[in-house]
Amino acid sequence: MNIYVGNLPFSITDADLRETFSRFGEVSQVNLISDKFTGESKGFGFVEMANNSQADAAIKGLNGTDMKGRNITVNQAKPKTDAPRGGGFGGGGGGGGGRRY
Repeated sequence: MNIYVGNLPFSITDADLRETFSRFGEVSQVNLISDKFTGESKGFGFVEMANNSQADAAIKGLNGTDMKGRNITVNQAKPKTDAPRGGGFGGGGGGGGGRRY
């Protein structure tokens, strides 16, 4: 099961996250998300656990708990969708009228 972990302190490391979740079972993978330009943490990441019951226990046991001064959010990750992100504006429009000679 893939688990979303949010509101992480920016100083957290993969090893810290792995250690925290391994108290509930085997951690397959840890992926902290960082800014591609600065390399700094974005404050969230994903933890993958092979056993769903252990993952559920980790979600229940860690959601809302304090990690280095921040209450973290832990829940089952939602699958990424290819839907457009909305926003943006429709096509342009012509410029002002005025007379053309």
